[in-house]
This record gives sequence, C-alpha cells and structure tokens, in this order.
Amino acid sequence: MVANALLLSFALLLAIGFYLTGELKFLIPYRAFLFREYGWGIAIFFGGLFLNLFAGAFVLIRKSFLKDTGRKLSHIDKQFHVGDVHLPAEADYDERA
Repeated sequence: MVANALLLSFALLLAIGFYLTGELKFLIPYRAFLFREYGWGIAIFFGGLFLNLFAGAFVLIRKSFLKDTGRKLSHIDKQFHVGDVHLPAEADYDERA
C-alpha cells in the first residue's frame, strides 16, 4: 500500500514538474540565479508538495482498496478459532450409495 502511494505521488509530482517546465520557459535565462537564490525554497516547496501528495494518495488507496476489511478479517479469525475440523475425504464416501 505504501509502495503504491509512493508510485502515485511520484508520478503526480513528475507530471506537475513537466507541466511547470513547459509553462515557465520564459524563466530559462534566469535559471542559475533562481536556483542559487531560491533553490532551498523550491526544494522545500516540492518536498512539502510530495508529502501532501503521498498522504492524499495513501488515504485514497486505503479508503478505496480496504473496504469491508474488518468484516473479512473477522471471518478469517473465526475460522482459525474453530479448531481442528475434520473434513471428509473422497474415500470416506460410499460410492455404492
């Protein structure tokens, strides 16, 4: 679940980054200045954006893929606590009957 959330958030962050590089072409002459002066701010912003995207993806995946998990797990837990139940094998049945 965490791996899926990481993959989704990383893909969304890449898509946002590619979109921004297309829209901000007019800033290319100022690239060195912007990274030198505002590099840490840009990195912190994209780090926070990544964390928010990861949290949102994690919640979305958890809500959508874990529906009725408690009911399913309680059913399995009841099966384990029943104990050793003898299930009849094929040889136990009388073929003539």
